Amino acid sequence: MEKNIRIPELFGSQVFSEDVMRERLPKDVYKSLEKTMATGNEIDPTIADVVAGAMKDWAVEHGATHFTHWFQPLTGVTAEKHDSFLSPVGHGKAIMEFSGKELIKGEPDASSFPSGGLRATFEARGYTAWDPASYAFVKDGSLYIPTAFCSYTGEALDTKTPLLRSMDAISTEALRLLALFGDTTAKRVQTTVGAEQEYFLVDSADFKARRDLFYCGRTLFGAPAVKGQEMEDHYFGALRPRVSAYMQALDRALWALGISAKTKHNETAPAQHELAPVFSSTNIAVDQNLLTMEYMRKLAPEFGMECLLAEKPFAGINGSGKHNNWSIATDTGENLLKPGKTPADNKRFLLMLAAVLKAVDDYQDLLRISAATAGNDHRLGGAEAPPAIISIFLGEELEELVNAIADGSTYHKKDTKYMSLGVPSLPGIRKDNTDRNRTSPFAFTGNKFEFRMVGSSQNIALANIVLNTAVAKSFSDFADILGKAKDFEMALDKLIADTFRKHRRILFSGNSYSKEWEEEAKARGLSCFKSAPEAYEHFTDEKNIELFTRFAVMNEVEMRSRREIFFEIYRNVVGIEARTMLEMSMRDYIPAVSKYIKDLSDALIAKREALRGVDTSVEESLIGKLSDLLSKTYSATLALEKAEAAARAKANDEQRAFSYKEVVLPKMETLRRAVDSMEVLTAREYWPVPTYGDLTYRV
Repeated sequence: MEKNIRIPELFGSQVFSEDVMRERLPKDVYKSLEKTMATGNEIDPTIADVVAGAMKDWAVEHGATHFTHWFQPLTGVTAEKHDSFLSPVGHGKAIMEFSGKELIKGEPDASSFPSGGLRATFEARGYTAWDPASYAFVKDGSLYIPTAFCSYTGEALDTKTPLLRSMDAISTEALRLLALFGDTTAKRVQTTVGAEQEYFLVDSADFKARRDLFYCGRTLFGAPAVKGQEMEDHYFGALRPRVSAYMQALDRALWALGISAKTKHNETAPAQHELAPVFSSTNIAVDQNLLTMEYMRKLAPEFGMECLLAEKPFAGINGSGKHNNWSIATDTGENLLKPGKTPADNKRFLLMLAAVLKAVDDYQDLLRISAATAGNDHRLGGAEAPPAIISIFLGEELEELVNAIADGSTYHKKDTKYMSLGVPSLPGIRKDNTDRNRTSPFAFTGNKFEFRMVGSSQNIALANIVLNTAVAKSFSDFADILGKAKDFEMALDKLIADTFRKHRRILFSGNSYSKEWEEEAKARGLSCFKSAPEAYEHFTDEKNIELFTRFAVMNEVEMRSRREIFFEIYRNVVGIEARTMLEMSMRDYIPAVSKYIKDLSDALIAKREALRGVDTSVEESLIGKLSDLLSKTYSATLALEKAEAAARAKANDEQRAFSYKEVVLPKMETLRRAVDSMEVLTAREYWPVPTYGDLTYRV
C-alpha cells in the first residue's frame, strides 16, 4: 500500500468528473452537457461524438481498453457487458474508437434478467441509455458508463429509470411550492442521500468451509458462541490490524472513484463494521452504494477475509442495516428540511415537515415493501434494528410543536439545554433533541430523515423512489390547495395544522420493540406486515398504482411486473437456503454425529470390557441424547425436503413465496434447532464446520 499517497489528488482520479469535462471538452459542448446534467433533460445528440471522443481518450490514458454500459437490472445488483475500443482498419491494423452512438445507447441481451412478464423469453433485446447525471469512471481496465435499462417495448427493467423519474417528480412539485413562497431563483430541487453501510468480516478459510455462507451469505445453522455482544466491547473498539488494513484499502479504492467514504468503525456485534459516506444526490448515492458493496466484497479476500452483506448472518447478535439518510435541497444550496433556530416561526419548514408526515403515513405499505426481503425479515425487530411497523420519531421539541399546532394550543419554546460533565476543563455539551430513539424506523436527525429499515444487502433505489414520489404527491396536493387560496398565510396555517392533526398518528417516540406498541399501532390503524410476502401483496393496491402512474414514475404494467419479481426473488432465496440446509444436514452433520456416536459406543464397549463394573452412565447418557437428536435431525430433514418440494411445485411465484414463508421456514427452524443442539454435545474435532465462535472472533 502506498504510504505517501496524496488523498486530494487520489479523490475522483478515476472519474470523468465535471472538472475533467471542463478541461477536455470545448466550452460550448461542456455548457450543453452541464445543462443536461443540471436539468435532467435529454442530451443534445450533436455533441455526443465530441463527448464520446474525449471520454475515450481520457479512459485510455487511465488504462482502459474496453467500455461497458453499467446498469441496475431487477436482480438487486449491477450488470455489465464489455466491448473493446478496438476497431480494425485493415492491413492487420486497428485504432481505438468510441462513437456518440455507442455512448448514448447499448443493446444488451435482456433474456435472462427478471422482467415479471414484461417481455417473453424470446424477446431478448433490451436497451441501455446513458445517464449523464451520473459520472462515468474507469475500473479494472474498462470505462464504466452508468445507464438506464429498458425492454424492447420501452418499459423500465431497472431501478435507475424509476428513480430518475421520481427525482424529476419531486423537483417539479417542490418548485411549484417554492414559487408560492416567492422563491423563483431555484431551478431544480433534488433529494440527497447518505447511505450508511453495515457489514461483517469473517476469515476466508472459515467462509469456504461452510456451504451456508458460501451459497447464501448467512449461517443457517449455529449454536450461540460462549461470548456474543453482551460485553459491548466491540462497538467503536480498536480496529484489529487485518481489519484496519482492509478498511484503508477500501477507503483508497472508493476515494479514487469519487466516493466520499468518511466514517469507519466497529459496530455492535463481533466481526461487524460500518462505513458511512458524505451525502450526495440520490442518483449518484445509489450508484456509489452499489460500488461500495462491490468493493467491500472484492477487496476482503486480499486480506484473507470475506465480506458478508446479509442482513442477519448470525442468529442471536445484531444484524446489518443500511441507514438511508434522506433530505431535500435546492440547486441554490438551501436544505428544505433545516428547521432553523426557531422552527415554530419557519412556516416553510413546517410545511415540508407536514409533507413528509403525510407521505409516510399515506404510504406506510410502500415504505415497508421497499425494505422487504427474505433476509431482512430475520433482522427487523432485532437489536438495533427497527420493527416492521412504520413510525416517525421527531424528537421531543418538534413533536411538542407538531402537537401544539394540531391542537391549536400555545407552544412554549424550550431553552437550549447544556450538560455539564463536572470537569471545568471540559466544555458544556448542547443537549440534542433528535435521533435519541434507536428503535424508530424513520427518525428526524436535525436536517434530514433517516430511514433505518433498509437491509444491508439491498439496492437503496426503491426506498428512495417511494420517498421521492410520496413526498412529491404531498407537495402537489399542497400546491393545489395553496395556489387557489385568497389569503395565502391563513391557508398555509390551516393546511399545516390540518395535516399535522390528520397524520400525527404516525409519530411515536417510545420503545418500538414493545408488544404494547404493536397493539397501539394496530389501534391507530397503522399497518404491520411482519413478513415480506405479506407486504408485497399491497404493492399494486389501487392507491399505490395511482401514486406512481400520476407522476409517471412507473406505469401499471411496470408495477405489476415488479410485484411478480418480488415474489420470485423471495421464493428463490428461501428455496436455495432450504436446499442448502438439506445438503448440509445429510452430507455434513448427520455423518459427523453418526461417527462421533460410533466412536463413543466403541469406547464404551472397550471400557466395559477392560474395567468390569465401571460407571459408564456419562457415555450412555451422551450417546442417548445424541442418538435422539440425530433421529430428530433426520426426521426434520425429511420433513423439510418434502415441504420444499411441495412449495416449489406450487402454481405461481406468489403461492410459492407464501408456501416457503408459512411451511418451509418453520421446517427449517425445526431442523436448525436439532442440529444446533447436537453441536453443543459433539466434540470439537468431530464438528464438520467452523462454529459461531470461530467465525466471529478469528478476524
